[in-house]
Amino acid sequence: MKIQQFLEHYGVRINPFSQEDAQSDHIFQQHCAETIYHPAWDKVLGDCSNPSTSIVFGEKGSGKTAIRLQLINCLREHNKNAPQDRAFIISYDDLNPFLDTFRDRLRGRKRHADHALQEWRLWDHMDALLTLSTRRLCNVIADQNSKDPDIDLQQIKEMPRLRKRDLLMLAAFYDQSSDQSHWRRWNRIRQRIGFMNLSAHWRLAVGVLTTIIAILFAFRNISTEGISALAVLSSPWLYAVLIAGWAPWAKRFLEMWWRARQIARQVRILEHGTNALRQILSSFPAQELDGQPMPSRDRSDDRYELLAKLQRLLKPLGFTSIVVLVDRVDEPHLINGSAQRMRDFLWSMFDNKFLKHPGIGFKMLLPKDVVYFLNREEREFYERSRLDKQNLIKSLEWTGESLFDMATNRIRACLVPDADPQITIRSFFSDDVTSEDLVSRFARLRVPRHLFRFLYRLLTEHCNRATEDNPSWTISRSVLDTTLETYARELEAMDRGLGTG
Repeated sequence: MKIQQFLEHYGVRINPFSQEDAQSDHIFQQHCAETIYHPAWDKVLGDCSNPSTSIVFGEKGSGKTAIRLQLINCLREHNKNAPQDRAFIISYDDLNPFLDTFRDRLRGRKRHADHALQEWRLWDHMDALLTLSTRRLCNVIADQNSKDPDIDLQQIKEMPRLRKRDLLMLAAFYDQSSDQSHWRRWNRIRQRIGFMNLSAHWRLAVGVLTTIIAILFAFRNISTEGISALAVLSSPWLYAVLIAGWAPWAKRFLEMWWRARQIARQVRILEHGTNALRQILSSFPAQELDGQPMPSRDRSDDRYELLAKLQRLLKPLGFTSIVVLVDRVDEPHLINGSAQRMRDFLWSMFDNKFLKHPGIGFKMLLPKDVVYFLNREEREFYERSRLDKQNLIKSLEWTGESLFDMATNRIRACLVPDADPQITIRSFFSDDVTSEDLVSRFARLRVPRHLFRFLYRLLTEHCNRATEDNPSWTISRSVLDTTLETYARELEAMDRGLGTG
């Protein structure tokens, strides 16, 4: 007997339990994202117009990625209904590009996977967030084929000059593309937003003009004196004039080169070319660049100021807040599921000044594995992080009742139009299996992923015990209990790290 034959008997067109990952679960994304919420949903979401920080710990399969997708949907709906009070969404979940570049910058034994993340600091997180934000803005400007429904290029072009300068500064530090060189992309952005910078090149113009005038003056008599006029090349006054003419340009060149070198060394999540960065910095008029914050030191102060610049940039575009969604921190190959490495990566973020930065809300969906380290921290850590003020949820738990409802909702989402809309997961079982029996058994599974795996296996086991010509339309108690005991033993092995989770 085929599973599809069993499901079609109840009017279910596709298997509701065939998917385990919310990222690729079309049933969840198309039908269940707006109907199935975790009981702690309101605490995680908060107020979309004034986002707050929430820190959630959950075991694998508990629905962290599903919550992230639901947060994105709710924030987009809020942005649609309040175009002048929108939230700028930063999905901080694809960490491999940042971690790979960061590791490549380390030397010696620090490059080892067990030691690399011990070097990760708070400002590296801030650089990553600024990179994601700046790249999104710059893609709309630099690429004519790139479209973003939340960002209007015309609004960027109409911003005051100082805001355009801030955007170009962020682009210099944090925007990169594999399509073209850093300098060419930055110059294209400058041209498209209409930022004029002719005054930035006056030192070069003075040097060239001084050289031309000095040479013309030195060889003014060459027509009458002939080759003997070349004797002027040994005159010290000529070189003194040339040095004086090029001194401002040389001084600025060295200043910008040194600053570019510092920035290239300190922004450890990106590969900057010192010369390209020096060329970009030299394209700013000195009076508009000097004194501005730059990520040139191993500290977070400059990054906080750059975050404030980003917020001032976003406000004219209709974004009054920023929401950072942190997820999938256990997946990068440098971390590879290691709880110790996750701790090294995450702990610098637990800083109350950072998590409570005005206008920014962090939604951190983290693996439960690191709670062990959280419980072992000392008083100093809790005073710095103030987790008591961060809407902390230490365990993303699901009750048997909530898992029963989830299974029922997924079945109803997969029904054909003329099927019974009151069907529940209980309808699949024989009369001696009550709803209370299912609730108590589902509670042992703890999280949605295990529920889906178990129900998929249960359907397979039941269908394997019947033939197509002599089908069985209800699952017996004995099959339920036998399959559950087998899965429970595997689940126990997973918890001990002896199986796949």
